[in-house]
Amino acid sequence: MIEFQNISKGFWVQDIYRPVIHNLNLRIASGRSLALLGRNGAGKSTLLNIVSGTMRPDTGQVVSDGTISFAIGYSGSFHPDMTGLQNTRFIGRVYGVDTDELVDFVEDFAEIGPHFHMPVRTYSSGMKSRLAFGVAMGIPFDTYLIDEATATGDKRFRTKSRDVFRERIQNASALIVSHRMSDIRQFCDCGLVLHDGRVEEFDDIEEAIARHEEVLLQKPHKKG
Repeated sequence: MIEFQNISKGFWVQDIYRPVIHNLNLRIASGRSLALLGRNGAGKSTLLNIVSGTMRPDTGQVVSDGTISFAIGYSGSFHPDMTGLQNTRFIGRVYGVDTDELVDFVEDFAEIGPHFHMPVRTYSSGMKSRLAFGVAMGIPFDTYLIDEATATGDKRFRTKSRDVFRERIQNASALIVSHRMSDIRQFCDCGLVLHDGRVEEFDDIEEAIARHEEVLLQKPHKKG
């Protein structure tokens, strides 16, 4: 279970406060997967980072009764001067899992070859995403936070990523950001649409997608 209690978040841009999330109150039951939908810049990744604990809300708090992954697809999860191997072992120790088993899984899954033993700062963005997704899939979280991560790599790798993710969420929840509605339909059963600092809740994923597509057709609201 994840519960958002009076969550608000905004940013100061050219001396103007621009809200991206306003007074969000929502409870997500265990076993459900939630899509986060909205225009670019609407606050989807911001909300994921608040849930993961890497960003503080302006008001409110997030409460959970289970373990939550880092935001998968977010390269800031890794220390740039440590190798992929070292980062994997470090994260494994943080979450209390068998580090040898995790290393074996990630090295095989990520398919980045000798780069696994090189500093992460030398990685391409795709390599970082593969590493992050592999580490997260190798750890049994109660809730997975996904930011476009299943779209990484060639068709074969994307298929492999979706297959292992589908297996993981059979016994877990997820919050997912993706511009691919095929992924949203495949993995999510409810959704939030973020628009002009407001959050609209939908218990049916098709209703959420329809509202999202309606928002995309509207002209962006100018502020300030």
